[in-house]
Amino acid sequence: MKLKKLNLFSASQVFKCLSEEPRLRILYLIFKQKQMCISDLCQILDFTQTKTSRHLGYLKNAGLVYSKKINQWTYYSIKEELIDFIEQLLVYIERDVVLTKDIETYKTLYSNRELAIFDLENPILYNKRF
Repeated sequence: MKLKKLNLFSASQVFKCLSEEPRLRILYLIFKQKQMCISDLCQILDFTQTKTSRHLGYLKNAGLVYSKKINQWTYYSIKEELIDFIEQLLVYIERDVVLTKDIETYKTLYSNRELAIFDLENPILYNKRF
């Protein structure tokens, strides 16, 4: 389902939400990885859990992301109807040095099996550890 219309109030909430750099960084990671959990975002961005949760709350309240609980983790994803809209916004900043560094940090932590998303994507390895 694609976003067909956005009323003035909703649009103002979305743009207010996107006015903070930490939220753009979080949204970019979620967009690129399809889903992210708070603990992974904290590690990648070097944010506290409180700061990460607060910014995810803004993104959720603006209607940009939704959450789902898997095992002990809560994962955030971009709402399906907004993916094209978000992609059009993020394409202009995707070569930013900070965002590039965030993706590199993600790749390093993922390859070192330090992220919760690794366990979700590799259930056989996860089950052997516990």
